[in-house]
Amino acid sequence: MFTRAFSGFILAAITTAALASEDIPDQYPQSELYSKPVEVTPGIFTAIGATAPPTYENSGHNNNLSFIVTGDGVIVINGGASVRLARALHDEIRVVTDQPVKLVINENGQGHAVLGNAYWADQGVDILAHDDAIHELKENGDFILQGMERYNRDKAKGTRVVIPNLSFSDQYDIQMGDMSIQVLHLGPAHGPGDTQVWIPDLSMMIAGDIAFHERMLPIFADTCTSCWLDTWENGFEPLNPTYVIPGHGHPTNLDQVRRYTYDYLVDLRNKIGAHIDAGGDLAGAYYVNQERWRNLDTFEELATKNAGRVYEEMEWE
Repeated sequence: MFTRAFSGFILAAITTAALASEDIPDQYPQSELYSKPVEVTPGIFTAIGATAPPTYENSGHNNNLSFIVTGDGVIVINGGASVRLARALHDEIRVVTDQPVKLVINENGQGHAVLGNAYWADQGVDILAHDDAIHELKENGDFILQGMERYNRDKAKGTRVVIPNLSFSDQYDIQMGDMSIQVLHLGPAHGPGDTQVWIPDLSMMIAGDIAFHERMLPIFADTCTSCWLDTWENGFEPLNPTYVIPGHGHPTNLDQVRRYTYDYLVDLRNKIGAHIDAGGDLAGAYYVNQERWRNLDTFEELATKNAGRVYEEMEWE
């Protein structure tokens, strides 16, 4: 029953993916959350964020905020973009269970993963992040906070930068209640300290930003796309998860995130490589053909930026 029920959830998510849009209004207006958490498998919930950039209207909830009810406590994946958003998620957890939140895992060092840490720290909850994500927060935390304050205005009140009190480099194993969980850093991908939460007994991967679909992935100035592909091929793909909760978008499967992450990066690098081989410059790189990916949300915001950044990376390879 578990497999059939979840397969139905996955099918519904995939068939509605084409409907995902930046223009969809807030789905849970009575809460700071963009959408109400859904139970993906027994005990594993996710509140699916908007596929748009962070805005005042979505309160910065444009990533997936997940939690695991283990039987002996709750593990939260992502601190949230503000203390208000973290509190809203906690309110939803309390509806589901009276088990206390015992651990928060930051999937990377980005604002929507870490700025809610202040709320959880004030509850006495341990916070875990990868060494590189902690370094990112220490170096750029004030800048990250100021960016959130600009779009979130009054909703940013009370949010402050809090550094996780627990760290790991490659793997952090958790046995809590009925759950055996591996917190992994499979290698460099989208950004510093990308973290995956792997539940082998369920073949469930809470993937973070190594895996995208529904919206176009962003390539940052310090993203190494060749490293991302290597991490995918040698770290992520061999685990062969049946179920994937990506960093953004509905829960899905490996084929779907491979198509819109790995295949997209390969296609863009091939296009930019051909452009460079033909003597093309940076200005021309912005206009390589990415029409194959136009169906993805945030295409207009990101496609040309991604092309330019891949050019700047490949120019020196």
